[in-house]
Amino acid sequence: MGGGSITLFHVRGIRIAVDWSWLIVLFLVIIWMTGFYRDLLDEPNSSSVPYVLAVASAFGFFGSILLHELGHAFVAIRRGVGISSIQLWIFGGVARMERDADSPATEFQIAVAGPLVTLAIVVVLAAIGLVAAGAPGFWDAARVESNAPVSGAIAAIAWLASINALILVFNLLPAFPMDGGRIARAIVWWRTGDRNSATRFAAGLGQVFAYLFIAGGILLALSGAVFTGIWLAFIGVMINGSARAATFQTAISSRIEGMRVADVMDTEPVAISDQLSVEQALDEYFLRYRWPWFPVVDAAQRFKGLLIRESADQVPEVSRATARVGELVEPDPGSLHINIDAPLDALLGNEALRRLGALVAVDADGRLRGVVTAEQVGRALRDAGQG
Repeated sequence: MGGGSITLFHVRGIRIAVDWSWLIVLFLVIIWMTGFYRDLLDEPNSSSVPYVLAVASAFGFFGSILLHELGHAFVAIRRGVGISSIQLWIFGGVARMERDADSPATEFQIAVAGPLVTLAIVVVLAAIGLVAAGAPGFWDAARVESNAPVSGAIAAIAWLASINALILVFNLLPAFPMDGGRIARAIVWWRTGDRNSATRFAAGLGQVFAYLFIAGGILLALSGAVFTGIWLAFIGVMINGSARAATFQTAISSRIEGMRVADVMDTEPVAISDQLSVEQALDEYFLRYRWPWFPVVDAAQRFKGLLIRESADQVPEVSRATARVGELVEPDPGSLHINIDAPLDALLGNEALRRLGALVAVDADGRLRGVVTAEQVGRALRDAGQG
């Protein structure tokens, strides 16, 4: 458990979790699809076949959302943006990035990765269904028509293809912070060179779509489609809240525009050599400074990663004199450091900074130049607000 969510497993160090609300989605999908499969196959109420197919469909839906978010995550990691977790909840999923994208190209590539994965899922499932059942039967099943002339397995494939197609279209709407909104922000950022103005533009689009969703949801609810209407309205409320938060963060970013990480960092960081023994690290650093972690550097002062106190403590005492710090370093996935010339607003909302309390600041060659703490960033924000 963690943060109100249930941890399921890890993929390449990324925590995969579900919010309790996601269980509601699974339950509703299973109930709905059980009825559909029972009518499609003309099975009696005592038959377990419709239920098994419904459970398989629900977990197929779960897997589709997870693959979509993993698409975002893997591209983010390749671009040096760490991913702390992927959490699935009642309105879909979210990959929690440890920092914001540092360029329009990075933003675009991360944003478009998820929809491309979903598109691939739709193409593969549609190809299988069309070959197995032919176009008429496949499209009838995709529309969840109980008289479709297909087997239960093909009906499940058709439904997954159609639901993923809906997810694809919905996610590509230019409503920030959905994928389409992030793509729009990347394009405007690329054209203007100004991330803040791009975020304001995308957030404004997000709020427009949010109000449309809320209005459309109310109309649907009043016309009799109560569940769909409430669902759409809630999505609008969530998008509006996220868009407003992005606008607020942009206003803060504008106040510290022009400030760099180098302007606020501690320029005399305490670091441990990767050739030091674990015994020396414990005696001369952890016992002396009482910090939970230290940056580790090589002979050229290049940042290698972090040495965590727990990792050093786990080395048997008889081996500490010969074991080297470099053997215990937690590798940097790209989220533990930031360039000294990076704008200070790149640290706003940084997950690694919040989790660790500080980040390592390096130059263009990867050499350790300083440490920037959450306290230093907060002080800069307060000073800018008073100015």
